[in-house]
Amino acid sequence: MTGAAVATRLPPIDVHRWVNSAPLTPQELRGRVVLVDVWEYTCVNWIRTAPYVRAWHRDYRDLGLTVIGAHAPEFAFGRLPENIDRAIRDHGLTYPIAIDDDYTFWRALRNDAWPARYLFDADGRLADRWIGEGGYDRTEARIRRLVEAATPTPALPPVTAEVTAFVTSPQPTYAGITPETYLGADRGVPGTYALTGDWRAEGEYVETGSAGAELVLPFTAGEVNLVADPGPEGPAAVRVLLDGKPAGDARGADVDPDGTAVVDRAAMIRLVDGATPGEHRLTLRAERPGLRAYVFTFGP
Repeated sequence: MTGAAVATRLPPIDVHRWVNSAPLTPQELRGRVVLVDVWEYTCVNWIRTAPYVRAWHRDYRDLGLTVIGAHAPEFAFGRLPENIDRAIRDHGLTYPIAIDDDYTFWRALRNDAWPARYLFDADGRLADRWIGEGGYDRTEARIRRLVEAATPTPALPPVTAEVTAFVTSPQPTYAGITPETYLGADRGVPGTYALTGDWRAEGEYVETGSAGAELVLPFTAGEVNLVADPGPEGPAAVRVLLDGKPAGDARGADVDPDGTAVVDRAAMIRLVDGATPGEHRLTLRAERPGLRAYVFTFGP
């Protein structure tokens, strides 16, 4: 819902650069409904929302909706154009992308989280906003009302298949799941993980100093992801163990059947998917120095 501190009108979109579009202004967008999706490409919460944002662009762009993805980096590597441009391609984002490296647009929106969706009507007034995951049915219902009011059409299309599936499927619970766990010196919490071997702690990450260095993480979740960067020396392999052995059927999409994940770019790596309920122990063993680990995220 909207709040008193949030921008009440679409502010100037003063950003570093644009992808998929020439620069857009509130004046040029007048007459169109505008959905601003504030995102960060390694954020698991945004990754889970992306299919719905793509669907709204697909189904409503010709009916008066403009989707703008405003990317604001959480980590230093998120300012590198090659990383952002690859993420745009990997996630199939074809709508306009505003690269907000300096948080100028973020501050103008008075935003404070990833992901966030801001919906503006055809006169540029804020109609609603949503923080985090969920609420997709409410977002689409609001889009439909605003689009219909701005540019009446004989009939709106059916609600997107993605949102229909969302409202007809049981929703997972995050109760009892281990919270987001940062690893660097700036935000890491002592005792949430353990390091053995040669490691170096920097503000945003911990970095392996030798082959064989291990990170051990106790957790309660069905899904574990890691934001990681191979460092300047190129792809880095990591051995992934769940409760002391290869994860098998519980391995994440980025882990090979033999229990190895290859970090070839700064990205979110899916390590565990489908762990049984209860407490577990994740062990990561680096096969070379230079690997940088930033934050673990979890899911049911």
